[in-house]
Amino acid sequence: MNLLTPSVVLDALRSAVTGEVLSLAMPIRGATSSPAPGTVPHLPGRPLPQHFMSVDGGDYAAGARPIGAGLRVADDALIVTHHGTTTHMDALCHMWSGDELYNGHPAARVRSYGATRCGIEHVGGVVARGVLYDVPRRLGLDHLPAGHRIPAALLEEIAVPRPGDVAVVRTGWPVVWERSREEYWSGQPGLSAEAGRWLAAHDVAAVASDNAAIGGLDARGLAEEPVEDDLHLLLLHRHGVHLIEMLWLEELAAAGRTEFVFVAAPLRIEGGTGSPLTPLAIL
Repeated sequence: MNLLTPSVVLDALRSAVTGEVLSLAMPIRGATSSPAPGTVPHLPGRPLPQHFMSVDGGDYAAGARPIGAGLRVADDALIVTHHGTTTHMDALCHMWSGDELYNGHPAARVRSYGATRCGIEHVGGVVARGVLYDVPRRLGLDHLPAGHRIPAALLEEIAVPRPGDVAVVRTGWPVVWERSREEYWSGQPGLSAEAGRWLAAHDVAAVASDNAAIGGLDARGLAEEPVEDDLHLLLLHRHGVHLIEMLWLEELAAAGRTEFVFVAAPLRIEGGTGSPLTPLAIL
């Protein structure tokens, strides 16, 4: 994120042409108040968001909680477990290897109450040039098959990023959810380690994708690559490149734009390993 200097941000703003704004986020649907397990893509075994109303219309109908003549209010209580369940950004403390976080911070600084180093609160706002890598369209497909790993050469055919860009990779995998939950959970396509190294070498500020882990997953929801090729370790841990996962990219893909302004701001969760996110594409 240090690459997003004022001059880089100003240059990124020139990517907007029409002013149309698209949301790249999936909805957050509480498992307690809607059939979320059947309506929102997520990884199995991960706790889904919990949405409660601490005050609702039933309280007033029962004559409880009066706060003034003619005045009514409803209050949310929302618990969001972002990894694997919602559109979110990973913090640099989310994954590591050995005894050190990114930049040599001791891993012991990740405590039960949060990470005292490399937490999501240090990200701030992200305004950058977004570059869409619509891989299925390039290959003439609706979506990539579960076992597909995107090579660096294919990304290079589409576009070469500039330092400070956000690389947005479409696999099309979320559309599979509507057809078959079992197929969605059979694995996921994603970047190859080679492609991750290529993006890191071009100094992107972040890598975003519509899949759940940037890299591919097997039927157990795990990466099959060895530790040295794991995309989270490669990008987060070794290069300090933030990851943004589980985007919705169908409208952006339909717009046919490769370049746009990418805007996102994670919640300032002190010591958080990540944050729910609503990324925006300004066309």
